[in-house]
Amino acid sequence: MSAPTRAFVARLAGMPVFDPLGDQVGRVRDVVVLVRPKGAPRAVGLVVEVPGKRRVFLPLTRVTSMDAGQVIITGLLNVRRFEQRALETLAVSELLEREVTLVDGSGTATVVDLSIAQQRSGDWLVDKLFVRRGRTHKGPIGIRRRGETQMVDVDAVTGLASTSGDQGAAMLLAAYDDLKAADLADVLHDLGDTRRLEVAVALDNERLADVLEELPEDDQVSILSGLDNDRAADVLEAMQPDDAADLLHELPDARAAELLERMEPEDARDVRRLLAYDEDTAGGLMTTEPVILSPETPIAAALAHIRRKDLPAALATMVFVTRPPLETPTGKFLGVVHFQRLLREPPHEPVGSVIDTDVEGVPESASLERVTRELATYDMLSIPVLDSERRLVGAVSVDDVLDHMLPDDWRETDDDDARQGGRRG
Repeated sequence: MSAPTRAFVARLAGMPVFDPLGDQVGRVRDVVVLVRPKGAPRAVGLVVEVPGKRRVFLPLTRVTSMDAGQVIITGLLNVRRFEQRALETLAVSELLEREVTLVDGSGTATVVDLSIAQQRSGDWLVDKLFVRRGRTHKGPIGIRRRGETQMVDVDAVTGLASTSGDQGAAMLLAAYDDLKAADLADVLHDLGDTRRLEVAVALDNERLADVLEELPEDDQVSILSGLDNDRAADVLEAMQPDDAADLLHELPDARAAELLERMEPEDARDVRRLLAYDEDTAGGLMTTEPVILSPETPIAAALAHIRRKDLPAALATMVFVTRPPLETPTGKFLGVVHFQRLLREPPHEPVGSVIDTDVEGVPESASLERVTRELATYDMLSIPVLDSERRLVGAVSVDDVLDHMLPDDWRETDDDDARQGGRRG
């Protein structure tokens, strides 16, 4: 009898998936297993991310090869969105770093990887675990030492089916390290409440802030409510002021006030200003941190400002030119300079020489409908918000408008195919 086909789950995560013609159709994100009370867990399929950032289910019966750094399948993928069923476990998301007990009485160990092997029947079973015994500790000279690692049979441990949710999040985050914030938000949204919070806590403040901005409001509130006040305040400081204000609107007044007190005064000031506006007005929609420059600023410097990685794409389409001070509320608003115009002009010229003065902006009290009409009429991705003295107090971008116009559950809505039933026909 020849050796069974074998694959290791942690190595599968991120592996490209190709159809029989050699075209890449997606990338593996997880392995779906059925952890049974008796007998080895059975692997039934892969979760594959396809173009459009949709995660779909691929039965292992459709896989012809899982080696040489690639997965090859037969036939076409069913593009209905993957929805985890009650008896299913996601190996990468839920089993890696799970603590198990060794049946020989020698203690506990942490699951580092799982081996799935194809049997003569064609079924794929989890047959072996790569585990780490003991905990990471510092040696006598400060060198970090990890516990002993070893390969054990799956029936040599108990606790793999535990749902305590106390396993670490490092392996999951490593598997999804290449994802953009919006895609990682999709992953978190699909996790259970306990696991979602555990993974969120493991993210650094900047990454968690980016992910929170992409999550539905219920998930945002759930995660922030699970953080201690100091950590929650740090994350709010890392968020865009308008997104932080929107999130605080959803919290109980007492908790929101407590978090504002713990934020840095400058960050809290911007958020408090936004909280003072009605949510569906230009003031409530705007961010207080667009790119604001003086008319003397060289075009080369303006281009450097809009190249900033942390700047939302819609706000990078133009710079706002004002008299000092250059922090909102600014001095007198002079106009805007569009990104394309900056590209066409000599880099040493000042932005004041190419100002578009025809952009009037909207007042703080302007309704959502008016802001939408202005953006559509003048084909802009962001629009200045001015006070009664024509000082710039912020800018509303098209993504802020869309967030308020779309249904509350728009992030969870899929296309008609995905809504019409199960993923496996």
